[in-house]
Amino acid sequence: METENAVNYKFMGRSFTDLSINDDSSAFSDCNSDRSGEFSTASSQSRRLFLACTNSDNSDEFIRQLVSDLGSCSIDEQKNAALELRLLAKNKPENRIKIAKAGAIKPLISLITSTDPNLQENGVTAILNLSLCDENKELIASSGAIKPLVRALRTGTSTANENAACALLRLSQVEENKVAIGRSGAIPLLVNLLKNGGIRGKKDASTALYSLCTVKENKIKAVEAGIMKPLVELMADFGSNMVDKSAFVLSVLVSVPEAKTALVDEGGIPVLVEIIEVGSQRQKEIAAAILLQICEDSVVYRTKVAREGAIPPLVALSQSGTNRAKQKAEKLIELLRQPRSANAAASPSDL
Repeated sequence: METENAVNYKFMGRSFTDLSINDDSSAFSDCNSDRSGEFSTASSQSRRLFLACTNSDNSDEFIRQLVSDLGSCSIDEQKNAALELRLLAKNKPENRIKIAKAGAIKPLISLITSTDPNLQENGVTAILNLSLCDENKELIASSGAIKPLVRALRTGTSTANENAACALLRLSQVEENKVAIGRSGAIPLLVNLLKNGGIRGKKDASTALYSLCTVKENKIKAVEAGIMKPLVELMADFGSNMVDKSAFVLSVLVSVPEAKTALVDEGGIPVLVEIIEVGSQRQKEIAAAILLQICEDSVVYRTKVAREGAIPPLVALSQSGTNRAKQKAEKLIELLRQPRSANAAASPSDL
């Protein structure tokens, strides 16, 4: 029989237990290989594309020829080669290592800087598909992919934007890459995608930001880029299918004072209290954990949370939630019920 202790929420492959911001495990995304559907191709290409996707005997020689075509003087040959390598890497995981070993990574990266939107999109997406193989991540980053991917995030088509976000996420699963990605200007662009992208773009941006913002300097960059407003808006919109993802991103941000201040300034407290009232069990637990973090060191924030009517839904959560949710609710209730005079010294958050 499953008990409450066995409940194990996950987001992007990371277990959700105590919302430990210092969790050293990699945050894996639900960003998969490209999801662009079928491609419009000329009839002369169709048979080769079909063979590229289905032939189990794709030879090293065939892959080497495609890699050679990436350096062709003909834009059409480059496009065809990039598209076929993209499909080979998408549909057959074993091809990802073959393609990398054949030397495709650097020429594909060079395509990402192309002014041709189609060529850039195929280059970005081929790199994304290759990055799904753990063995390729370090090679892709060391070959100089980060800055071109950030450029594609700024200048590419909507599909290139989304797939660049996913590729950056995959590279960020190597811990050393997180700072480099942040310092390459990716954070404001991902925040912009979170604000203005379509539903897939918002999801891809949130997964990438969740991974990147386990690093303190990236948290601050995200707050400075205005991440809090879209996060609060998405959490408030229960029809967005983004409540959980936005809350998880917020959970990694609020360990820094700048994020706590921005959350309060953007009206996040009433939204979190509403989630505790009407959200799912997982959403209630995340919201309680976030409120606990912002209230622990601030009498002012405790007062704001109490005035929003948080205590009744927290009492209900302490009686009917999961074991972890009950513990968080009980700790938060205890804080909110402390008399203000019991805290003689104001915390830095209150100054």
